[in-house]
Amino acid sequence: MTTTTKTDRAPAPSAGGRAVLDASGVTMRFGGLTAVRDVNLTVDSGEIVGLIGPNGAGKTTFFNCLTGLYVPTEGTVSYKGTVLPHRSHLVTQAGIARTFQNIRLFANMTVLENVLVGRHTRTSEGLFSALLRGPGFRRAERESEEQAMELLRFIGLQDKREHLARNLPYGEQRKLEIARALASQPGLLLLDEPTAGMTSSETEATRELVLAVREQGTAVLVIEHDMRFIFNLCDRVAVLVQGEKLVEGSPETVQNDDRVIAAYLGTPFEGEPGEAEVAEVQAAEGSREQEAQDQEPREQEPREQDSREQEGGEG
Repeated sequence: MTTTTKTDRAPAPSAGGRAVLDASGVTMRFGGLTAVRDVNLTVDSGEIVGLIGPNGAGKTTFFNCLTGLYVPTEGTVSYKGTVLPHRSHLVTQAGIARTFQNIRLFANMTVLENVLVGRHTRTSEGLFSALLRGPGFRRAERESEEQAMELLRFIGLQDKREHLARNLPYGEQRKLEIARALASQPGLLLLDEPTAGMTSSETEATRELVLAVREQGTAVLVIEHDMRFIFNLCDRVAVLVQGEKLVEGSPETVQNDDRVIAAYLGTPFEGEPGEAEVAEVQAAEGSREQEAQDQEPREQEPREQDSREQEGGEG
């Protein structure tokens, strides 16, 4: 690979090496097709780990297995030593939050309201408390708004709290989605192509934001096609090819591995699936993800939108 790695990548804070995520033997099959095969991956406290691979390598499918959208055919996913349930809102409640390839915001809600939605797993006020709107409810409401505003200041959107999400420029919508994920106070944040469609300046701002998230004590696992972004950000990188982990190591080790270079150049591998098989897997993934979303409580389902229709003229 020709991508170079900067020497100013921020070092991971010392965290004692405790694993926040432990994915063991994760396999996902759609009928007779295997999208992810026996993948093992850990993320330690204070780490930023990258997950890369060519299109169709199974990266997003693996993410969906980690976050409860899919039930893995085989294997287990644990967070801080506890096996996670197979429901996405329970995974969020446990301490893992994520963003998506396509921006999923409540388009007709304000910036502040979108972040407040992310607080739902950290509030205990029930139906009767909300109906009566007693002192306890009002106090919890104030605390949630204060914490939401703190997150908006953290990402630099405090002055746009009353703007509708759909009116934000593309890069700011990406930031808002990260803030909404952080509102659930996760110990691990999963980012699925956070710089897709961004300009170089927006990409650098996202890198700085992810480093700041780590400094706040949240570990990060990120999928990205921008190799320069990944190698300048991550402490460790894993490479998926055809649903299997090909190599894992430091950015310097991975970018100089001949197998990784061959995979990105399109060099055939033994047993490589044909285009028809790849298309079938992708179609099955889309169908399974829609089924999983339909099974979630309605309040857990942000409205999916085509991010490029929301760019507002940017990027």
